[in-house]
Amino acid sequence: MKILALESSAKAASVALCENSDLLLQYFQNSGHTHSRTLLKMAEDLLGNIGLKTCDLDVIAVASGPGSFTGIRIGVSAAIGLAWGAGKPVCGVSTLEAMAYHAEDPEYTICPVMDARRGQVYNALFQNKDGSVVRLTPDRAIAVSDLAEEAKSGARTYMLLGDGAPLCLRAFNELGIPCRLAPPLLRLQSAWGVACASLNAPKVSPDTLKPNYLRVSQAERERNAKLIQTG
Repeated sequence: MKILALESSAKAASVALCENSDLLLQYFQNSGHTHSRTLLKMAEDLLGNIGLKTCDLDVIAVASGPGSFTGIRIGVSAAIGLAWGAGKPVCGVSTLEAMAYHAEDPEYTICPVMDARRGQVYNALFQNKDGSVVRLTPDRAIAVSDLAEEAKSGARTYMLLGDGAPLCLRAFNELGIPCRLAPPLLRLQSAWGVACASLNAPKVSPDTLKPNYLRVSQAERERNAKLIQTG
């Protein structure tokens, strides 16, 4: 199965072409440029470089959240547009689950953590069993302090991935929780992980794909606060 995968849920963006879980080509950019400028151009260049069109693909996969509200919207919109134009299905996958494919050692509890601001991270826990990623918790927005307290009862060393990893490393170390940072090249999200997560996920029509933000945006929080004050 040929998969074009898109990842734009945080600062870095990437696009990958995979044959099942085998990576054929990946473009990765962490330059700070907005994903609205880079993501579709990366996809077009990648397909052109390998001599394929979107009609040659089987599915368009995308990290549909959690993560940056703007980044997720851009990625989901790009996936819908590409799939709609080619008449192909789409597959939205958890950003956190896609990250978990970067850690293969079954001895670790895989702990992706994305900085969600205000002392929170987006997080879920996973374990690699016989080459398959097994989910241990749902995706959630959780305080770093609460995650560290929860981790105190864990039996395995925690493998920390994501831009929230340094923040969690400090909290875990303060409580003496066994943990380590994933290597730098594996710490951030990748479109290859998105492709891997999509293999056993539902493929749907482009018009049904929705982002998964986990919590309301800052703009919505401010609007709700104003409504309460004036209500």
